[in-house]
Amino acid sequence: MIKVLICDDQEIVREGLQHILEADPGIQVVGIASDGFEALEVAAEKQPDLVLMDLKMPQMNGIQATRKLRELYPQMQILILTTYTDDEWLFDAIRSGASGYLLKDRPSKELIEAIKGTMAGEAYIDPSVARKVLENVTQPHAMKKSQTKLSLSPREEEILQLLTMGLYNSDIAQRLFLSEGTVRNYMSDLFSKLDVSDRTQAVLVALRSGLVDINKL
Repeated sequence: MIKVLICDDQEIVREGLQHILEADPGIQVVGIASDGFEALEVAAEKQPDLVLMDLKMPQMNGIQATRKLRELYPQMQILILTTYTDDEWLFDAIRSGASGYLLKDRPSKELIEAIKGTMAGEAYIDPSVARKVLENVTQPHAMKKSQTKLSLSPREEEILQLLTMGLYNSDIAQRLFLSEGTVRNYMSDLFSKLDVSDRTQAVLVALRSGLVDINKL
């Protein structure tokens, strides 16, 4: 059972999210918060596994709350759920320790998958945000693939491309006709070569260094 805390300043959004999440037998909503300060209080009392975090809120916004929660509870996962695609919000959220970034216009099924995937270590970056990240981080003198010191195998490049598209390990395994265990092994090797610790960072490195085909995103 995944214990979730919902943090959003709009009551109708909180109620809607609670209804969606509680319909899944694997998820339990243990708390509701209307801003970052309240999220800290509820998190201290309920100790959720994951916080579904809005960004723009009064008193304390989602970036500030995420940073504080990660300091206090490193094991707690923070999944950003927002309408904002601005690169400033995105990068601030990732730097603050967010495990994933999901837009509110995604289907409820995808929200459930993102929550479960995040808890399984498969941090989620919304595909549309990944494209915007690329557009904002690409510089005239950015590293090109041929100039990097990375040496990825064709299979690793293929998996990295699918990862950047927002696919989970199970989806990648199905797409490439591999076992999930094999995909996890490839992921571990990729993280090591990219010098990152999670999927979110791997996607950012891949986009910045031109390791993926942006036309396929």
